[in-house]
Amino acid sequence: MIQVHSNNKKLVSITVFLFSISTLISCSSSNEEGNEIETLPAQTNTIGLIRNDAGALNDGYVLFAPIGSTTTYLIDKCGKQVNTWPSTYKPGQSCYILADGSLLRPGNANNTTFNAGGKGGIIEKIDWNGNVTWTYTLSDALKCQHHDIKALPNGNILVIAWESKTNTEAIAQGRNPNLVPATVWSEQIIEIQPSGTSGGTIVWEWHLWDHLVQDFDASKPNFNTVASSSKLVNLNYNASATNQDWIHLNSIDYNASLDQIVVSSHSFNEVWIIDHSTTTAQAKSHAGGNSGNGGDLLYRWGNSLAYNTGTTTQLFGQHNAYWIESGFPYENQIMIFNNGNGRTGGNYSTIEIIKPPVNGYNYIQSFPYGPTATSWNYNYGNPNNVYAQNISGAQQLSSGNVLFCNGPAGVFTEVNSNGDMVWQYVNPVATSGILKQNDVVAQNSVFRSTFYPKSFSGFSGRTLTATTTIEDANLLAVSCK
Repeated sequence: MIQVHSNNKKLVSITVFLFSISTLISCSSSNEEGNEIETLPAQTNTIGLIRNDAGALNDGYVLFAPIGSTTTYLIDKCGKQVNTWPSTYKPGQSCYILADGSLLRPGNANNTTFNAGGKGGIIEKIDWNGNVTWTYTLSDALKCQHHDIKALPNGNILVIAWESKTNTEAIAQGRNPNLVPATVWSEQIIEIQPSGTSGGTIVWEWHLWDHLVQDFDASKPNFNTVASSSKLVNLNYNASATNQDWIHLNSIDYNASLDQIVVSSHSFNEVWIIDHSTTTAQAKSHAGGNSGNGGDLLYRWGNSLAYNTGTTTQLFGQHNAYWIESGFPYENQIMIFNNGNGRTGGNYSTIEIIKPPVNGYNYIQSFPYGPTATSWNYNYGNPNNVYAQNISGAQQLSSGNVLFCNGPAGVFTEVNSNGDMVWQYVNPVATSGILKQNDVVAQNSVFRSTFYPKSFSGFSGRTLTATTTIEDANLLAVSCK
């Protein structure tokens, strides 16, 4: 088995060396009847397709947007291009194919106020042929979209955005004056109803600033015992005089059956669930909606230290918390890419599935929040030598396999339910351009990779023709018929 290890971006070349000692690569695919097509061995690759073993889920395509590029790629499991979408902007950061075949993609608008990792600021919808059909800008001195967005079933779009607060505003709410920079970046979630080619209406919004607790200053608002206020966010947790990006949400997902939202707070080492069934007025309060809790946190998991009810941390700078699709193994549970940066006992990444104790529209309140054990875990103890210090994500597939992206290294790996590697691909698109086989692989990071089955509605009526590989125009590529 090829082992992927990247303690930081400087060690990506080590990853490439480990790939290079592989001896043969093979690729299998299926025809429309599902029969396996004969495959041929190829020379060793350092980029593009690295391996494709029996058991890989090849009946579909992988979407990714290299962080250093303005192009988004859709490839088949043999590493060949099926479609590309151009943009003026580098990603900011996620990307999705919609039911009509359009690409929904935030872009990096180069906001100079919110100058931090994951910044975006503009959202584009690009049709299958590469035409921009809709844009929406959320970027100025007071707010900026970042990291992730989520399309809703009704066509609206959920967006996470930084929201700037002055140090005066933060102190007035109970922040310790010794732990406040010039500005504090809070978080907001807005729902945009697109209109025209460059407009939209905000039809719902939630602001973290409305759901605070603090035990520092009894004369200020939000004062209470943190441990008895777990549905609120401690204004002084993880605070410092130098850290503006205090919360750092990095993913958002939506559960239609519950009408709830899950977000990942990188800085708090937690995932949070909030109620989306509220009105905007209820989302500002502590009552209303299906849950009766307004915009307070319905559930949180990963770090009991954040609400003073325990001594353990399960998550370490995690990304990509999302509900697994109904009908899949572990359906309706939450998968998380646990980066492991700062993990007790050493830095390594795991992929974890948790089963929140949901009870109707609420969650069983036991402290710390359960579960105490994961439903499934990949790489616990680091047997596969995997470490992605930032970005990255994972996806449960219908077969039970899991596709994950080691973001800093730009490596996509599929493992079966036992954790055995069955497919691997190295992004050949670097900041400097498209790499060739045996080039030094560096600066080829990818925020996330996503698998779409051939049956996905966005592919309906389209001719999906695999052309050449991205790299080398098929030189050293695996031969797939």
